[in-house]
Amino acid sequence: MTSIDTRFSTFFQAGFECSSHRRKDGVRLDLIRATSHDRHVSSDYRQCAEMGLRTVRDGLRWHLIERSPGRYDWSSWLPMVEAAEANGMEVIWDLYHYGCPDHVDQAGPDFPKRFADFAVAALEARRTVANSPAFVCPLNEINFVCWAVESGYFLPIGPDRSGWLKAQFVKAWIAAVRAIREHWPETTVVGAEPLIHVAPHDQRRETHRAAELNRAGMFQSYDWITGRERPELGGGPTMIDVIGLNYYPHNQWYWKGPTIPMGHHEYRSLADMLREMAERYGKPLFLSETGAEGSGRPAWLHYVCDEVREAIGRGVAVEGICIYPVTAYPGWDNSRHCQVGLLSPVGSDGQRHIFGPLYEELQRQRAIFGVDEAKRRESSLHIVRSVRG
Repeated sequence: MTSIDTRFSTFFQAGFECSSHRRKDGVRLDLIRATSHDRHVSSDYRQCAEMGLRTVRDGLRWHLIERSPGRYDWSSWLPMVEAAEANGMEVIWDLYHYGCPDHVDQAGPDFPKRFADFAVAALEARRTVANSPAFVCPLNEINFVCWAVESGYFLPIGPDRSGWLKAQFVKAWIAAVRAIREHWPETTVVGAEPLIHVAPHDQRRETHRAAELNRAGMFQSYDWITGRERPELGGGPTMIDVIGLNYYPHNQWYWKGPTIPMGHHEYRSLADMLREMAERYGKPLFLSETGAEGSGRPAWLHYVCDEVREAIGRGVAVEGICIYPVTAYPGWDNSRHCQVGLLSPVGSDGQRHIFGPLYEELQRQRAIFGVDEAKRRESSLHIVRSVRG
């Protein structure tokens, strides 16, 4: 049995879909509203707590908060903070989950400062309700959002040249973390970036090079944030405490080809990928997002947990596994029903219903890991054990 101890209150966690960007057709998404999480946040947190998931990822909706430049309305967020406190929840808050107000120019030279000002104002507002050290993810999936903009999946932002937007977002991350550290040095800063593998579809040398170049793109945001690359952006080891990795069944593919099926000889083990990230950054990791859709949910959690145990056995510090999203949600592009996570949409009875097979697998995995959540809540709730470099 593997005994797990982490800086988070619970090793197994839950995440709420909180995207709020505009699609390429201009439609603003608001997944917190679309999943009714805004109206059911207290009961959502209570259900998570009852399942032993007292650490959650959730998000702010910047576009609802800063309705005009420099003027903040916290009415869409502080009730969530209050609900977390009332239910004894520890929340990793995404400050930017793709979306921002329309009056904020993400391509403008003042964007890093605008974002840093918002980040500081948010933590000041949180302190009116909660006194515990904060957990924040400044910007969710910098690598993905930059790909989405450059490929035309999201609305275009700024100059039409590769790499420019990523540097802009990394500068915003660094500006926000520096400002947060100045006021609240005990804050834990976590990331959330896709963990991927890309294999060549043939044995030509140029194909191998192209596949590896595509795969290596997953390192860029963390390399720049930690100062391994692009040191002129101001990054360094203290700019992040926990390396968050988002991993799904579709995260491995052939260069310019289809998804690699699990079990194929080109499919890379998750344990190997985790070890590579741990060795590269020398920081603890957590799976900031993972999950499958439909009937495959329990089998996917089983696979992920096996691989995480293998990684831990090799000396990798993995601090948590976040089931994401924990609730079903309407798809970004067409609002289709995405059957994911542990909880259903809110039904006619006003309740979310638990997907039993996944919950049973979660309970099995908790026992295998030897996770004593009650003991950890008693001993380490709201304690931050920083290993900042």
